[in-house]
Amino acid sequence: MQGTWIVYGLVGALAIALLVAAFTDIRRRQIDNWLNAAIALGAPLFWWATGLSLWPGMVMQVGLALATFMVLAGLFAIRAMGGGDVKLLTALALWLPAVLFLRLLLVMAIAGGVLTVVLGMWHVTRRQTGRLKIPYGVAIALAGLWTLASADVAHWHDGIAWGTPNPGPNPGQAHVVFHGQGPAAQPLLRPGRGQ
Repeated sequence: MQGTWIVYGLVGALAIALLVAAFTDIRRRQIDNWLNAAIALGAPLFWWATGLSLWPGMVMQVGLALATFMVLAGLFAIRAMGGGDVKLLTALALWLPAVLFLRLLLVMAIAGGVLTVVLGMWHVTRRQTGRLKIPYGVAIALAGLWTLASADVAHWHDGIAWGTPNPGPNPGQAHVVFHGQGPAAQPLLRPGRGQ
């Protein structure tokens, strides 16, 4: 890992981008292309900062994003999902290993269901006519923020995430080990072998 502070800084920027996506989707029912592009373009920097290998790591991330886009483009074609939502989820697939991305999708589905019920009740209570438009970017953002908060960011892209053995730290180098998971994890500096 290039630097723990760089990793956390990039994750913080991603969290801010998710909040902006939720806000613009509530306000305009749109997630801007520039925001989705910025999230996608930030992923390679995150890969570098976490020390993600070209194979299988980066290749798997790009493959996950392509698979996500193909599936969600089908949902967009049948008008089951908005274009901004498709792009946002595809960009997020570049950041998260498959296990965390599946967790994000599960939380997103739950949050989206709750959001749909709440807005549907509000729509009926106010006796509004017309089609109910759900700002699904809110559910995506909530799921993304929950995933960021509940994961051990320092170990997203270690070898275990892609089924390859984790070689561990280089001999003689100190490394950061997180005790527990999520934002409450306690960093412990442990010396490498030979120190």
